[in-house]
Amino acid sequence: MDPRTGKRREQVAVEATAEDIDRAVRAAHSARGALADRTVRAAVLRTAADLLEEAEDRLVAVADAETALGSARLTGELARTCFQLRAFAGIVDEGDFLGVIIDHPDDTATPPIPDLRRYKVPLGVVAVYSASNFPFAFSVPGGDTASALAAGCPVVVKAHPDHPATSELVAALLGQAAAQHGVPQAVVGLVHGFDAGVELVRHPLIAAAGFTGSVRGGRALFDAAAARPVPIPFHGELGSLNPVVVTEAAAAERAEQIGTGLAGSMTLGVGQFCVKPGLVLAPAGAGGDELIASLAGAVKGAGEGVLLDHRMRDNFVAGVTDRAALPDVEAPVAPGAGDEHTVSPGFLTVPAAKLAEEGAHDVLLEECFGPVTVVARYDSEDEVTAVLSRLPGNLTATVHLSSEEASGGGRGADILAELTPLAGRVLVNGWPTGVAVAPAQHHGGPYPATTSTSTSVGGTAVERWLRPVTYQSTPEALLPPELRDDNPLGLPRRVDGRMEHPSST
Repeated sequence: MDPRTGKRREQVAVEATAEDIDRAVRAAHSARGALADRTVRAAVLRTAADLLEEAEDRLVAVADAETALGSARLTGELARTCFQLRAFAGIVDEGDFLGVIIDHPDDTATPPIPDLRRYKVPLGVVAVYSASNFPFAFSVPGGDTASALAAGCPVVVKAHPDHPATSELVAALLGQAAAQHGVPQAVVGLVHGFDAGVELVRHPLIAAAGFTGSVRGGRALFDAAAARPVPIPFHGELGSLNPVVVTEAAAAERAEQIGTGLAGSMTLGVGQFCVKPGLVLAPAGAGGDELIASLAGAVKGAGEGVLLDHRMRDNFVAGVTDRAALPDVEAPVAPGAGDEHTVSPGFLTVPAAKLAEEGAHDVLLEECFGPVTVVARYDSEDEVTAVLSRLPGNLTATVHLSSEEASGGGRGADILAELTPLAGRVLVNGWPTGVAVAPAQHHGGPYPATTSTSTSVGGTAVERWLRPVTYQSTPEALLPPELRDDNPLGLPRRVDGRMEHPSST
């Protein structure tokens, strides 16, 4: 479908039947041995990045036609995706993710320690559920797929219905990358259809799942994964409000800058980022008034935009209409419908006291997908604490501090302590939109932000698809090469409590 017009474009695939899913999963399962060699799977990841880059023009054109995200945004997203694939190839080369630990026998310990050798092995076939808002970075070639392949796990991807043509093109390129290194193309399977999602997570050969999407859809799949005869790990990213606290001192110091920064963050990508700031606690005084004025001016200049599909557009319009109708809620810049295909960005304000207690305003504490945020004006620090205490888990939480507070004065440390339990990433004097692909990144958070404590971005995402195994008193000749004393693969490892790197062994 073309989200700019609401018209059908073309048919690129058919919905998978139960038999189709069974074939895809069994083919992926049969191909898993081809990923056993780390050098091979690192090569597959790098070749996949090369092929995606070579097909950039075609991929971006097709993705834009399906998502209306724009060529500039999609070109950047594709570059990020290729960087991520190569980053995981580097992680595979290094081998630290295997977590090799060797303890030689020690009869003097209490109790005595036998010969123990531990490392991590792939779980098996991973089900990947694509996101609507990132047709590259969180879809077929995204972080779940890249990290699973890095771990040695084949994947079967359930394509998102908003970009099936993009999904088909990318899956074909990933299959080509595998084939160039003698790996069966079935290591990356692709299926379409609503029913396919449930069938996939229930298949007995699926060993784990990664999901990015809504709370409702993710929770249903999470429950299905737990209800299987053999439950499996389900790493789901479901929803996030991403609260922001602006201190009174920060507003007094730089209200205009904070207002324009907030506008840019909440309207980025037409508000379709999982880390969009959806709730802002701002002071009720003069500094807060200046912030609101700055935010209003910047949001008015953002212009109308097209959401990923018309269902999301309808949900956005209905959601902001219901919120704006609540008592004591005002709309300095009213969000809602633009023309029949677009939406207008805006924001709502409400006294923070209305959110501090359970009631009709609770809907303002729920994510609304699209270009809108809620600014809750507080009169006291106690109101900030009361509102924060009512929030569910989030991907991010942000605080804007004054220069003095950032240097250790005032309540800066106290607010950080209040925000840390709420989110997986805590920001100071920044905005949460933009998730860097870096080793220290954590893209996760307490439920419902995610269903596990893991991250879907950054090098440690590979840990989701591995499990530890320890060999005890096993003859050297029978040990996997990763665990042998002579370290034939040159892996970093911890031996008898001391870290060893290949250069020092």
